[in-house]
Amino acid sequence: MRSVGLLRPVLVLALATVPAALPATVPAALPATVPAALPATVPATVPAGAAAAARVHLTVDASEAEQVLALLDLRAAGRPLPEAAWERLFATAPYRRLKLRQQQIAQQSNDPRRVLTDDAFRAFVLSDALLGRAAALRATLRRWQADDLQRAGERALRYLPRDVVIRATVFPVIKPEGNSFVWEPSTDPAIFLALDPAVSAAKLGNTVAHELHHVGLAAASAAYERRIELLPTPARTVAEWLGAFGEGLAMLAAAGGPDVDPHATSSAADRTRWRADMAHVDADLETVDAFFRDVLEGRLRGPDAIAARASSFFGVQGPWYTVGYRMAVLVEQRFGHDAVLEAVLDPRRLLELYNRAAAERNAQGHLHLPLWSDEVLERVAARPASS
Repeated sequence: MRSVGLLRPVLVLALATVPAALPATVPAALPATVPAALPATVPATVPAGAAAAARVHLTVDASEAEQVLALLDLRAAGRPLPEAAWERLFATAPYRRLKLRQQQIAQQSNDPRRVLTDDAFRAFVLSDALLGRAAALRATLRRWQADDLQRAGERALRYLPRDVVIRATVFPVIKPEGNSFVWEPSTDPAIFLALDPAVSAAKLGNTVAHELHHVGLAAASAAYERRIELLPTPARTVAEWLGAFGEGLAMLAAAGGPDVDPHATSSAADRTRWRADMAHVDADLETVDAFFRDVLEGRLRGPDAIAARASSFFGVQGPWYTVGYRMAVLVEQRFGHDAVLEAVLDPRRLLELYNRAAAERNAQGHLHLPLWSDEVLERVAARPASS
């Protein structure tokens, strides 16, 4: 679900306007414990009706999948595959953009194996394994085309400022790798959805909401970039990488709220993996804090080395997801929904508010939550927990 190229910070947490400051008073007490289980239902709370619909503009382009299925139909009928049929596939917008994405990632990662060639894709379409899946893939495409993806966009809007408009093209695709992702969210947003018969309508909606949250944030990232551009280079680099916690914010937005299991619609295997990853979220926060301090103190230098270390925190759903989600949930539970929107506008605020909430819980003796170091908060121009 990563929102940008492999070795680029996720600068998606800044938008043009900042909501009012937090109220001077806060609730007197916090819950003593974190609930052991979250409800499996997703709340329907989204911006009201027509106003929300007017802020989500989606175009679905399934031309690549349709052309692959047409080739599979010819194979199933024992008919030859004319070159014109291949040319129609390779000329589709989804295929051309997928090929360009893979080329850029191969260059960024210095890994030529990531390149997608026409010959390799031909071999994929000609495989017996894909032919055996043709009927299921066709049924999945029809089902996904009938789903109301607009609702997923409206869910994402709840965790975006009220003036944000989401515009994106959705590409249901048949491709060798089974991952779904958003590409070029700041310039020409496209969501690639790998057709998978095992994905339910609810899970599809969750995935699309997650990716559309990235698109919405990227639509107005310039304000945050302006705020941090005068920081010294090491501090600006850290401030840029704070945007990667947008993965955790997107998890919260896609779930629909802090009291909803973010993997309620996922497979049992995904839920098990998430629980295992969340079990070491405290240690992961400290690891990311150490990475930030290494950059600030000059122990880690150079954009390639920094990006390689930061990219290791993506994983399937690594610390950018788990730590970001944990912070966002705690901030919303402690300070309310508007506080999360404030953090969405400036990710430095997410760390500051998390530290305040975590320090209060620690003082009550219920938990011992790790805190971001004062050095990190001060150097990126956020305020430490003691302020």
